[in-house]
Amino acid sequence: MDFSTLQNQLRAFAQERDWEKFHTPKNLVMALSGEVGELTELFQWLTPDESKVVMTGNTKDDVKDELADVLVYCLRICDVLNIDPFQAIQTKMKKNAAKYPVHLSKGSAAKYTEYEKK
Repeated sequence: MDFSTLQNQLRAFAQERDWEKFHTPKNLVMALSGEVGELTELFQWLTPDESKVVMTGNTKDDVKDELADVLVYCLRICDVLNIDPFQAIQTKMKKNAAKYPVHLSKGSAAKYTEYEKK
């Protein structure tokens, strides 16, 4: 299955329920923010090591559900704004590769603006 197929399914789901009138870019972004918050809540008090094994614990289904909600809203936003998510990701990866060349960024969590200071 590809992004386009998923977007078609999500669009049909919204249409069947007459929800498209609510799926404005603003509302979808706000809903996305809420879902990211719910995903964040599942990790909030975990240690870094606990977060690495979250999928072996009792919250694994909750993590999957919240992550699915985040992805659904991302795809709906792309659909409503007529953005090809695959192309958007490819374009952003090229920009990131230029901003974070391997010889400067390997093993570093520094933002690209920090490279100019060194």
